Order: sequence, then structure tokens, then C-alpha cells
Amino acid sequence: MMQIHRIARLVVADALLLVALGGTAHAQAPIKIGASVSTTGSFAALGQNQFRGYQLCVKHANEKGGLLGRKIELVTEDDKSDPATAVQIYERLITEKRVDAILGPYGSSGADAVAAVSEKHRMPMIAPLASTSAIYKKGRKYVFMVLSPAEAYLEGLLDVAAKRGLKTVAVIHEDTLFPNTAAAGTVEIAKRKGLTVVLNEAYPKGAADFAALLTRVRAANPDVLAAGTYFEDAVAITRQLKTLDINPRMFGLTVGADLPKFYETLGKSAEYVYGATQWDPSLLTLRAGGLIPVARQYPGAREFVEDYQKTFPGADLSYHSAAGYSGCELLHESIRRAGSLDGERVRAALVKLEMNTVFGPFRVDAGGFQVGHKALMIQWQDGKKAIVSPEELAADKPRVPTPEWSKRP
Repeated sequence: MMQIHRIARLVVADALLLVALGGTAHAQAPIKIGASVSTTGSFAALGQNQFRGYQLCVKHANEKGGLLGRKIELVTEDDKSDPATAVQIYERLITEKRVDAILGPYGSSGADAVAAVSEKHRMPMIAPLASTSAIYKKGRKYVFMVLSPAEAYLEGLLDVAAKRGLKTVAVIHEDTLFPNTAAAGTVEIAKRKGLTVVLNEAYPKGAADFAALLTRVRAANPDVLAAGTYFEDAVAITRQLKTLDINPRMFGLTVGADLPKFYETLGKSAEYVYGATQWDPSLLTLRAGGLIPVARQYPGAREFVEDYQKTFPGADLSYHSAAGYSGCELLHESIRRAGSLDGERVRAALVKLEMNTVFGPFRVDAGGFQVGHKALMIQWQDGKKAIVSPEELAADKPRVPTPEWSKRP
């Protein structure tokens, strides 16, 4: 009988030990953050930049002890640059893989589609690269903007044009959500600045031959050509402007021109081209070296750039990378301030959050619309990106007008 009691006590003790160990293991389980990422498809180049930002942010957070005393695990799937696929992935991440929090997919189309999933599950989603204002104007409560709005992407281009006495602008753009929104905003800004819009025309997604459209641009003879683009069409339009010998006095692009790959692909044909960007490493230093006064608005940016280049040698570093990092950084900070992974508490912390990240200022209104961040305008000058607008951040002066193709070296 005593032997039976002793065995029973051992069994109970072992069971209690297993419970204790199980509880400890559960407490130390990683916080899972889910996202779909565009590693293939039409947004692959920029989507991979965002993904690398996510990866580096998680790496840095784990090196500092994680979040709420736990390590962080990034759980991702390739959405192939397709919004419908992204929706399926987020449903799976939330309901099957039981992630604790989410970060947004690349781009406005994906974020707009996935926002419905975020709302359904009441799980806050920071959308680092979704700048279309309409996403945040639908009464949603759980989607948060990081970029300045799409409508303002080319404001710097038109500001420079107006101050130099230019009078007319042609607007061309891909017929998808973000470029359409950027183009509509460009038209409105042009009117406010006293510029006459002589052409406003869309082209289909995936277009590669712009000859007919650019011939109409030639006929309109604008001082400024403003294009709502991504990378591939940005390159193709620039090439075909040269081939057709079309010579606007200024030529600017929404997305693509700020990437180092743009100049690597086009060489000297990229000279004088303007590109919208939300952030650039050159913000951190003057040409002569040393921090510029606004560097305090980008805490940790120098370390981010150095470790990005070390961790991903040879990879593109663009504002998409920094925005991805910043979105992840903001999610971590809102969870810290909430002291919880509860969606409602994290959302409340995000609405109140005002901080500077590696990407710059973050502040949103009650609907998650960004009101703290400001876009920049760069121009390629002598093989380097020069920030030319806004004036308070510009380290260089814009080179206006653009020389005709036949008169360039």
C-alpha cells in the first residue's frame, strides 16, 4: 500500500512539474507578427524592400530583449502582388496560424483589400506603404497610415515648377488605385499653384509601349510632365521620352525614380529626372559630411542604414525599406504602451502615439490618417540623388530647365 501511495505521489509531482514547465514554455512563446509580402509579382522589387525592413526591425527588437518579455517571430507568406491572395493569407494568419498582431502588405491596393480583414477581426494593421487617402476615409478603425498621402507625392515637383515660372503640366498615370489617386491630387495641386493642366490620361497596368501616349504629350507641349508610376513603367517612360525626343522642361515620377536601380538601369538618361520619395539616406548627412539639423527627426536612422547594408549586402535601400522598418517599430511601441496584445488596447495606443522613427515623424488622426509625415522630391544630379524640395530639407538646388536630349553629353 505504501508503495502505491509513493508511486501516486510521484505521478502527481511529475504532473505538477509538467504543468509548471508547460506554463513557463507558454509564457516564453514568441509573439507572432503576421504579414503578406510581395516577394514575387509586379511589386516584387519594392515589396522585397519593405519585407527587408520588417525583418531588420524584428532582428533589432529581439537583440534588445524582444517585446513584453518575449521574443518576436515574423510569420509571412508571398502574396504574389495580388490583393485577393493577400486577403486569403491574412485570414489564414489570423484564424489558423493564430498570429498575435499583423503588419500590412505592400501598396494601396493590397492594404485596402486587407483592411476589411483587419476590421473584421478587430486587429490593428499599420500599413507602411499604403498612401491612398480613401483607405482611411471609409470609417475604418483598425488601419493606420505611415506615408504622407498619395495626392501630395508630386507637390514638390509642382512647387519647384511654379517658383520657376513654368505654366503648363501634363499628367499621365497607370490606371490603378495609387497612381489614379496621385494623379488626381497632382491635378488639384497644379490648379492651386496656377499651372494649367493640358493633358490628363491613364494607361493600363502592365503597359510597356507608351509611344502613342507620349506622342499626345508631345502635341500638348507641357512645361512639366508628371507621371503616376511604379518602377517598370517609370523606366520605360523615361527611355521612350528619349527615343521619341520629347523634351519637357521638368519630368517627375511618383514611384521608381528614387531607387538606386533606376539610375543603374538608365545611366545618364536618368539625369535631371525628379522622383517623389518619403525618406532618403541623404537626409542624414550634408554633402560635406556631418548631421544636418533635421537628423533628430530620424532617430536610429544612421544605425538602420548601416545594419541594413551589412545584413542585406547589395540590396536596394529605399524609402520602402525604411517605411517597413518604421511600421514594425510603431507596432512594437504601441504594444509596449498598451502593455498588451489586445487589439482594442493596441489601437487606442496607436491613435495617441506621436513619435519620430527612422522614417521620420508619425502622428495620425482618429481615423488612422497620417498628419505628421512629409514627402520629399529628389532630382538625379551627376549620378546622385539630390533633395530639392521642400526647401527646409533641401541640400541642393533643382536644375531647371532639363536640357533637350540632343544637347546632353
